[in-house]
Amino acid sequence: MKKHRLSVILITKNEADRVEACLKSIVDLADQIIVLDSGSTDETVSICKQYTNDISITDWPGFGKQKQRALDKATCDWVLSIDADEALDDEMKQAITNLLSQDCIEETSYRLPWGVTLYGTTLKYGRSARAVLRLFQREGSRYTLDEVHETVVPAPGKTGKLGGLLLHYTHRDYGHGLNKAAQYAWLGSQKYARKGKKSKGLWLALLRGIWTFFHIYFIRRGFLDGSVGFIVAMTYAQVNFNKYVGLWLIEQKRS
Repeated sequence: MKKHRLSVILITKNEADRVEACLKSIVDLADQIIVLDSGSTDETVSICKQYTNDISITDWPGFGKQKQRALDKATCDWVLSIDADEALDDEMKQAITNLLSQDCIEETSYRLPWGVTLYGTTLKYGRSARAVLRLFQREGSRYTLDEVHETVVPAPGKTGKLGGLLLHYTHRDYGHGLNKAAQYAWLGSQKYARKGKKSKGLWLALLRGIWTFFHIYFIRRGFLDGSVGFIVAMTYAQVNFNKYVGLWLIEQKRS
């Protein structure tokens, strides 16, 4: 028997081809589904209306601020933050069900193992082999307000880890992956500039890119994911290089 209520928060824009799989994976768990859409021009909102009436159309202030807006609307004691290109697998759904059925939950937050799936391969190594903090007690939690790569700051207490996978279908195709990588790199440049981080020159940008590839492909064993692991390591290396080049160019414009 369920002892704790769950709010699911989701931000969207033009995700009609992926959002239904996400919603189907959480609809049986959620007591409240909150969607913030920042101006979809496809059928995203219509699809979401089949699963919830709690939909708001908003501007786009950046990832951190948008997710905080969604969190502010949550009313249940636990919150699951999920993206439109993600879905819970059956083992993860059962793990959350079991957790919410406990009388007393000692942890205040939980990490969910990521199942990054690209080009037909679910990656097990490299930077994809990590667990992301997505399930947390509402009271006392907040988001950082970063433009990109925002994080949850949970209420003080222990952080646990659940079984199963949070499947992440990050790219529709290679072209979409390239566009997403470019967007994230430039947002990262602006974030670093706002926080006063220094680029320290173009040569260091190059070295950062090389180190990123080495770290993901060799140290974190991305090579065990085969050819897709190589593509992913190269993509992350390019993003890191571009991020610091963008920061350097911002610095040049200011000087």
